[in-house]
Amino acid sequence: MPYFYTDPERESDPHALPNVEVFHADRKTCDEDVFGESFTFVGFYYAFGFPGCLWDSDPVGPFDTEAKALAEARKL
Repeated sequence: MPYFYTDPERESDPHALPNVEVFHADRKTCDEDVFGESFTFVGFYYAFGFPGCLWDSDPVGPFDTEAKALAEARKL
C-alpha cells in the first residue's frame, strides 16, 4: 500500500518519512451492526501513520479516487 507525504516539500528531505497511507477497500458490505444497519466499504481511504507501524488514526473515507483521498489528507 502506498505511503505519501502530507507535505510534498518533505519528499526531498532524506530524513523524513511518508506519513499517510492511501489504500483501496473492496469489501462490498459488512455484517449488520447492533442497530441492524449494513455498511459499504468500497473506495479509497487514508490513515495517518508511518511505514511499518500501526496507524495513528482511524481510516477516513471512502473517496472515489486515490488522488481525492490524498488531497483530503493533505488539507489537515
